[in-house]
Amino acid sequence: MTSGLDAAMAAVGDRWTLLVVDALLDGPRRFSELQEAIPKVAPNVLTARLRRLEDQGLVVGTRYSDRPPRVEYRVTEAGRDLAGALRLLSRWGARDAGGDVEGPHHRSCGTSLEARWYCPTCARVTEQADDDLRWV
Repeated sequence: MTSGLDAAMAAVGDRWTLLVVDALLDGPRRFSELQEAIPKVAPNVLTARLRRLEDQGLVVGTRYSDRPPRVEYRVTEAGRDLAGALRLLSRWGARDAGGDVEGPHHRSCGTSLEARWYCPTCARVTEQADDDLRWV
């Protein structure tokens, strides 16, 4: 039996794939726009990652020109489900690298918001690992 983390890493577990999905979360982009958004990725690697993401149903490409063939890419709803995980991972990386912490901020005071485990049945936030938190 494969764990959820194994399945997630198999789907999007390399650097370029995560960066492609992140770039597309802002809206549809053409191939050249993706190259600009991810400047260090080689064109053949970008093509391979886009095809893989399309095969997995996380990205869809729409042709807008046949000669030469040109495609605009966008994330699907399944791909959009990665947004929260990517934002948390990005925050974690920025914090440890000493960069600006990305993500949502509280409108009233400007403080960066933090993710918490929330039980919708009990309407309770679980703060610590010993506070009724169990990994299944």
